[in-house]
Amino acid sequence: MDEEWLVRQADQAGHLTRLAERAQSTFWGLLGCEVVRADAGKATICLDATDRHLNLLGLVHGGVIMSLLDNAMGLVVMLAETGERAVTANLNTQFLTSSRGGSLICEAELVHRTERTLTLQAQVKDDGGKLLAWGSGAYRVL
Repeated sequence: MDEEWLVRQADQAGHLTRLAERAQSTFWGLLGCEVVRADAGKATICLDATDRHLNLLGLVHGGVIMSLLDNAMGLVVMLAETGERAVTANLNTQFLTSSRGGSLICEAELVHRTERTLTLQAQVKDDGGKLLAWGSGAYRVL
């Protein structure tokens, strides 16, 4: 294996560990998000949706779904722009079906990149693989 590649992978893993530790005291931690895998091009996160994530109809709140989309896409952006700060400039969400809770999995992927803007897409599925929502976002490098 290429030694430079191994060094880059170790550095990325260390950066991801530091991000995960810092995130526990933020909204990410309050929601209960966990990283499954992540790099500068793709990320997968999960959430165990319990009663606290439901609305009054007994369905997972749309804000939880949107937060999963934004968190997964934002994680890709943070790993792609390790020396910069970026913010969500636009977030589009298509709610396709509802969920009563359980394990939710969100996969995000970098679609396009310019000097100051990263565009991503993501999807949220339940533990049975059913597509619950699809979203896209634009993230602006500050």
